[in-house]
Amino acid sequence: MKKGRIALFAALFIFSLLIVSAVFTAFGGGMKGKVAVVSVTGPIVEAKTAVDEIKGYAKDASIRAIVLRVDSPGGGVVASQEIYEQVKKAKAKKKVVVSMGSVAASGGYYIAAPADHIIANPGTITGSIGVIMVVPNLKGLLDKVGIKTDVVKSGRLKDLASVFRGIGPEEREIIQGVMDDVHEQFISAVADGRKMQLKKVRAISDGRIFSGRQALKAGLVDELGDLDF
Repeated sequence: MKKGRIALFAALFIFSLLIVSAVFTAFGGGMKGKVAVVSVTGPIVEAKTAVDEIKGYAKDASIRAIVLRVDSPGGGVVASQEIYEQVKKAKAKKKVVVSMGSVAASGGYYIAAPADHIIANPGTITGSIGVIMVVPNLKGLLDKVGIKTDVVKSGRLKDLASVFRGIGPEEREIIQGVMDDVHEQFISAVADGRKMQLKKVRAISDGRIFSGRQALKAGLVDELGDLDF
């Protein structure tokens, strides 16, 4: 009789543990998990740090969401594109939310575009969907001080956009073609990330900036708030 009771109590105890485990898995598991914050601050000159962080958090089973905190005026095209692609990959595995700081413009907006949800402060400066290349022209100054440069090159356009002389019509056409192509890549990335029509994105992709509140109306962000949303 004693043995029967012990066996019964043991069976009830094991059954209780199984019930508790099932309840924890069904409900507790949903309450567990951490939110990772990846910060991109200042000019975007390299992508490795942000890419490695995002990639690591995307693989980490204990992380249920990634917040990308962007406070950047933009930067290099390639670095921005690399972070953009990693955000897209992470989004396929878990929720990615962007929180914009004082500024998230140009490349700063580029990397935010593919996120599941974008939150900006009302006064955040964002947008600036465009591409720029600035080439100094020192020819006038060098002529004044009597400095001349001799160029030896193997290709007619090898010294394209040299700072020692102005940009000629042919060079300008070539450079403009590159800028237009990169600009179109930016527009397509925003349209894809925001699920917007290309013509709608193109209409506001002349380099203009938006406040967070204006960006909300334009469909570039989803909500007004801050990092403590």
